[in-house]
Amino acid sequence: MRMEGLQSTVYTKRIRKYNSYKGTVGKVAKNHLNRRFMTDRPYQKLVSDVSEFRWGHQTINERLYLEPVMDLYSDEILASNISDHPTVAFALKPLHEALERLPEHHYRTYVHTDQGFQYQNCLWRKELKSHHVCQSMSRKATCLDNAQMESFFHLMKAETVASHHYQTRKELETAMRVWIKYYNESRIKEKLGGQSPIEYRISNTEQVA
Repeated sequence: MRMEGLQSTVYTKRIRKYNSYKGTVGKVAKNHLNRRFMTDRPYQKLVSDVSEFRWGHQTINERLYLEPVMDLYSDEILASNISDHPTVAFALKPLHEALERLPEHHYRTYVHTDQGFQYQNCLWRKELKSHHVCQSMSRKATCLDNAQMESFFHLMKAETVASHHYQTRKELETAMRVWIKYYNESRIKEKLGGQSPIEYRISNTEQVA
């Protein structure tokens, strides 16, 4: 494409990344995942993060925040939340939903995030502890430590806000929810053998239960 003078603008467009780090405002957990993203069993390694989406003229009031919880076994989004403000309560909602739906299994579950203030909060740690889940955190300012989540956000933005101009909050939120459903149920992945995340989980879960 470069030789022909062609280049995709969708995947190269730079949008300022939301940063939830506010210093050490709670407890920083050990990086248990340490970039070991592969797993051969569902619900062992979950990752989460917050990202900012914009609509309209992209003013300070034209922003939505997304918090998904992804299972690295299938890359399925187990739960997500969309809000005008990236509060601790906002982040806790999809975490609680994801952990509540976990089936019983004989191995430990890890939830990995960056060092955002939401994840250092005692309520986040309390939610993990109540479900007997181990907390893991990226090193400060090291986005590659949560590369799977970063890749998901990049893909989602490339196929939503980077290629469409949403005029209202409702329009953007609807597009975000529709895209996540499409990603889970229909968007095939080469690493999943040409299956979508949900198809992969359903067809393989019995083998590792």
